[in-house]
Parts: sequence; structure tokens; C-alpha cells
Amino acid sequence: MTRKLGTSLIALAVGLMGGLTAARADFWSDAGAKYKGVTLHGVTESTPPSNYVKDVLAKQFEEKTGIKVELETTSWDQMYDKAIKDMEAKTGIYDMVYIEQDIVYAYLQRQFLTDITKTLADNPALKAPDFDEKNFTTFADYFRGQDNDLFGVPMEAFIKIYLYRKDLFDDPAVKAAFKEKTGKDLAPAKTHEDYTQIAEFFTQWGKDKGEQLWGTTSQAHTGHPASWYEYVESVAPTFGVYNWGINADDNYGASVEHGGTMNSDKAKAALKYFLHLRDIAPPESAASTWSEVATTFAAGRAAQGLVYGENAAWIASDASKSKVVDKVGIALPPLSDGVMADAESGKGYIGYYDGGAFGVPVTAKNQEAALLFLQYIGQNSVQPDWAVVAPRVTNTATYDDPKVKEMDARLGGYYTMMKDEGRLFAGAPKYPFHAQIRETVAPIFYRILTGEVGPDEGLDQMAAATEQELTNLGYRK
Repeated sequence: MTRKLGTSLIALAVGLMGGLTAARADFWSDAGAKYKGVTLHGVTESTPPSNYVKDVLAKQFEEKTGIKVELETTSWDQMYDKAIKDMEAKTGIYDMVYIEQDIVYAYLQRQFLTDITKTLADNPALKAPDFDEKNFTTFADYFRGQDNDLFGVPMEAFIKIYLYRKDLFDDPAVKAAFKEKTGKDLAPAKTHEDYTQIAEFFTQWGKDKGEQLWGTTSQAHTGHPASWYEYVESVAPTFGVYNWGINADDNYGASVEHGGTMNSDKAKAALKYFLHLRDIAPPESAASTWSEVATTFAAGRAAQGLVYGENAAWIASDASKSKVVDKVGIALPPLSDGVMADAESGKGYIGYYDGGAFGVPVTAKNQEAALLFLQYIGQNSVQPDWAVVAPRVTNTATYDDPKVKEMDARLGGYYTMMKDEGRLFAGAPKYPFHAQIRETVAPIFYRILTGEVGPDEGLDQMAAATEQELTNLGYRK
């Protein structure tokens, strides 16, 4: 009797588990049935993570739900222009838009985005069983509103890292020549002085050997915001200039005179460092944005550089695109004294933590179907392959996946660095006036790059222009 009862209970348990499994497996087809034939339209930047969504996840989602996803991948500036114009005009062209971490605060202020947390809570039938906001890393906090509700599902998050050529740094002849010239052992730079010395050495080495090799990359386009972003987000913080040099706690001062640091001695040293490295970098640097910096490094044209982490995997592993496969090392950016202590204490940061999310405009015509897609790409189960192809991590469980651990070893511990030391990096400051200040100061920055204005004078002009714009916008009193 006991044995028969036990067998019956086991059979019942197996049946219930099978039923639950079937229910979970059928969620996407059941939920999608209501929207079968719908085509979702989205816009994003053409990057490795976005291309994976377009080429892989969108197709998987359509197979499971019958909902088609047409994701437009375009340039950074076109992506912003199309998304913002659509949301401003309320034309409802896009059902989902890419939200970069630095622009989300302006979007929230203008009430462009659907409250994902609230919408799913109000419509339980729309909530996927495998979607849980608790699965996300703390990077998701950048996309939360005042009530901590989520307004974007993170789809990429990565740090900007110091890449260097292991094959060059480990080459006995190179090491001996560097030692003879500098008196130092060749190793990844810890300070700006070390980085400059290494960069100068390799640029001269390439020239002497008649090789297409320079000492550093440089994201120094003379007419694209990428160069300004490189300076304010990646270089200036390593000198101790944080939050673009704007002191939000002191009437949004930007100049030293008014409590800011935009034209401080540290900022001027950082800019001169940036300009010097630009001058000894590959000739394409004056036309390089974030994408071209990655291709320059992958082509073997630079010995070291600051490169967005989303590009690390293909640079280190894809022989069809990269000439430095398995020759890439990673390190933290070089820093001035005191910067690491600032980062450890939360006063500052050592570099840029980049990333973005997909949000649903309040004007979207297919909001519910779009939220299904966002939940689909937010599941733990789809993350590992995505993270291996494009080193971005948005879900905490991703770090422990065997595929990711294998790639981590191949990349010299990139994922481990992001997990353990990502806290030392930071995204853009939480400024709703982000775009306005960028458009105000970037033209001055371009004039610095072209030599029309000196670096010290240019930073003074940038600080003054920033304060004037913040006064116009009502932030400075």
C-alpha cells in the first residue's frame, strides 16, 4: 500500500511538472497568438550587440510567437535623430527604440517611455514566466524612474578597457629595445607617463622598421561627438575630472571660478595628453569614432588603446575580421594619483561604463507585442551566446555560464574584470541636459582638435559656454 501510494505520488508529481513545463514552453506561442501577423519596428545603432538582436534573437522570437521584428540598425547620430523625431512628433513609427545610458534621463524628463514595471503588473497575462527584473545587474538601475520602475530592458553593458598587443609586449626583441631606450621593463601602463612613453616607443619602432604600427589608438574625429565623448568620458576621469567638470552641487558651475573643473589644471593636462596621443596615433585617427578605433586595433595598427568592451570578443577571436586573434591583453586604464582612491570611495571613477536598453515609446502602436519582445531578450537563457559574440553582460547569471567562462579565459579575464571591477567605472552623469551641453561644447572641441583654438583657451571657452547654456536652461541661478 505504501509503495503503491508512493508510486502514485511520484506519477502525480511528474505529471504536474510536465504540465508546468509545457505551460512554460507554450507561453510565447500562447502570448504571441493574440498578435500574430504584427510586425514590430525598432531602431538602434549598428553595433555587435544590436546586430545579434537583429540577426539572431529577432528570428528566434518570430519562430516562437509569430510576431515579426524589423530592427533598423544605423549610425549613432541617425539612430538618435530618428527615434527622437518619432517620439516628439508622436508618429508611432517605432515600437521600440534604443536608449543609451546617457540620454535616458532626458527621455524620462520628457515622458517619452512606457513604464515597463507598471504595464506588466497591470497586465499579468503579458508577463513572461522567465522574465524577472531581479535577474539584471545593477546597470539596469540607470533605466529606472523616480519610483524605481523600469523604463528600459538592458541589452548591452560593457566597460571601456585598455587593450594591448600581448605579442608585442612579450616579444623579447621589443622588450630588450624598450629596456635599452627607457630603462624600464615593458608592461601595460599604470600611469599616463608610462602610457605616453610606450606609445612614443612603438610609433618610433614602427617608423624605424617600416611597419604600419603606431603606439596608440585615438578616437579623435574632428567633426563627430565621439571625440568629445572620448575626452570627457574616458580620458578626463583618469586625471580626476568627473561628470564633465560640472559641479551640480554648486549651482552647476563648470569653470574653476564657479566651483567646476572643466577648465581646471587637471582638465588641461588631460586634454594635452589626449592631443599628444592623437598626434602619434595612426593617421586615420582624425576621422575615427568608436567603431574605427576598434577596426584600427583589429588591423594590428596600434600597440595599445582604449577600446569599447563590446568589440573585445571579435577582435580577440574572429580571424575573418581581426589580425590580432589571441594576441590581445586587457588592463585597467592608466590613472593619475588619487583617481583609484576616488573610485573606491565613490567620489569618482576610472573610466566609462557604457551600455543601453530597449524601451517602448508611449506613442508605439504595438506596445504589448513590443513588451513581449523586450522580455524575450531579457531572459537569462538567451544571454550567454549573446555575451560571447559581443562582450556585454546585463544579467548576473551570465558570468557563471561555461561558454562565457571559456571566452573569459581567451580574452584575458575581461568578463571577470567587468564583474569584479566594473564598480570602478561609471556611465554618463544623470543630466537631463546631456544633449544640449554636448551640442554647445562639441563645436569648440572640434576647433581645438583642428588647431584653431589652443587647448587651454578652448577649455575656458567650453566652461563659459556650458555655464551660459545651463543658465539659459534654468539650471544655473
